[in-house]
Amino acid sequence: MSTAILTGPPAPGSSLDGDLRSLGFDVRIASGAEEAGALLAAVPAGERVALVDPRFVGHLHALRLALTDPRFPAAAAPGAVTAQSAARPALARALTAASVPGTAADRTGTGNGTGTLAEDLPGTLADALDADGVAVHRPQLGTLVATVPADDTARAEARAAVAAVDDEAVRLRSAVKAHDGFFTTFFISPYSRYIARWCARRGLTPNQVTTASLLTALIAAGCAATGERGGYVAAGVLLLVSFVLDCTDGQLARYALKYSTMGAWLDATFDRAKEYAFYAGLALGAARDGDDVWALALGAMILMTCRHVVDFSFNEANHDATANTSPTAALSSKLDSVGWTVWARRMIILPIGERWAMIAVLTAVTTPRTVFWALIIGCAFGACYTTAGRVLRSLTRRATRTDRAAQALADLADSGPLATLFARLGRRRKASGFTAPILALVAAVLMLVNAYLTGPGPANIAAAVGYAAFAGFAVAAPLKGALDWLLPPLFRAAEYGTVLVLAAKSDAPQALPAAFGLVAAVAYHHYDTVYRIRGGTGAPPAWLVRVTGGHEGRTLLVTVLAAFLADRGDDFTLALTALAVAVALVVLVESIRFWVSSGAPAVHDEGETA
Repeated sequence: MSTAILTGPPAPGSSLDGDLRSLGFDVRIASGAEEAGALLAAVPAGERVALVDPRFVGHLHALRLALTDPRFPAAAAPGAVTAQSAARPALARALTAASVPGTAADRTGTGNGTGTLAEDLPGTLADALDADGVAVHRPQLGTLVATVPADDTARAEARAAVAAVDDEAVRLRSAVKAHDGFFTTFFISPYSRYIARWCARRGLTPNQVTTASLLTALIAAGCAATGERGGYVAAGVLLLVSFVLDCTDGQLARYALKYSTMGAWLDATFDRAKEYAFYAGLALGAARDGDDVWALALGAMILMTCRHVVDFSFNEANHDATANTSPTAALSSKLDSVGWTVWARRMIILPIGERWAMIAVLTAVTTPRTVFWALIIGCAFGACYTTAGRVLRSLTRRATRTDRAAQALADLADSGPLATLFARLGRRRKASGFTAPILALVAAVLMLVNAYLTGPGPANIAAAVGYAAFAGFAVAAPLKGALDWLLPPLFRAAEYGTVLVLAAKSDAPQALPAAFGLVAAVAYHHYDTVYRIRGGTGAPPAWLVRVTGGHEGRTLLVTVLAAFLADRGDDFTLALTALAVAVALVVLVESIRFWVSSGAPAVHDEGETA
């Protein structure tokens, strides 16, 4: 239960008390500064507290946005301020300071702590929190009303303004992601927002809807695995249903303000689980018809994952960079003013909405091989487009990157014991121009070209050792260079690509499905790392990276297994399967334990454009 403290008796005819109670607040009324402080101190330390001006007039949803959003330690709107447990001490200090004789809060100037509180106490407290270093969120209310009228005339005008705006309609509109894809905006959101409202009114949570979306996609994958046309048609329909639910969970979170770090993590990881499970279902269905497309399925998965890593790394590198401007970014902003270019640029990168629609339709009417080739071509183009644009931005901007950004990139690199050893041998105190990305590029090219040209064998083991050395030298200095964000995607491409090439070139039957499972398990670990960093909880523990070997350790292990087992029947397949199971068990157990017990602050990640 949260507590709302009114700084005086509500105005006659006010619905404020009932509105606050409908939002889950226990309402208390203070008669003066001393009593307000006492009521604040009496609230248990872990609970949210709001101080609200009794003259407040506004929409219920304005209060909801200002006082109940779990993502922010403190928030404010005209006439209201709130603090969660982390900001409670600062709020108490601000209230004490506001009651000192002669301050704005002590309107009588007596300083006895029992007089009427400030004309704008919540505003005074919000400013004091800002001054104390607490970031106060002030939601954009748009057409919603939130005001503290000074007299009866202003009150009547404010109430008329409230009546003139349908706050439920505003709430429904705001449930839709601000920047979404063309397919989602025009074909899904017009009705999925109403599904979100239906879920909210029945007490369903975003995580429950996310889980329903996952189950629907898994059933779709099972239908695709039948290899029959009826199964493919059912799979396409169910995949679209799953996507509608995938949009609904985020809209439900925005509609009901039910955000959580775990919810953002579940949404992102389940999206990948759904998509990759469907790839596997298509590959199994094709195999029933005598067509082996596992290499294409794995190639599509690798392309998609590497494209996401480009997004993650670039955003983390520039998350808190200073002087973070470039002519390329300015051009992009100018293009945003031309409406059709916005939709065109969102569609050509094949975001999840367009991608799933394409997969669903092609699955229903064509073959799995056609689906995968369309995916690979579309994803490759999207990856080239986004990467080229971000490289241009990085080269043309003059930005100073922080230690936090450098650490985030180092964590995303996923360097294991071997790379760490070589990093110590080549330790550099400062980043040196483009040294790090050049070394990473050399490492990736060395590994992939050698694997492709020589296949499984001793030469590949030597290449893997060289890959580990170059990868270690690349991370030997803080990753603050203009293009250092390229290291994680280069390492992902090298590791995943090596597994694909060696499995494809081996003589082991079913090596590619085993490789698909291994890459899926490792990709889960990498997505999990991203969402821990985004949630402000830091990367996975160092022991987990050591146990799983890091990207270079796993790459070396796969090359060793391929060199000695690739021509021995099922042995290489069994080894890849065992490695996939081991990695999956370790990272899943640790990840689930973390997300269940971490208590990380609530976040809502808008994620990939739907």
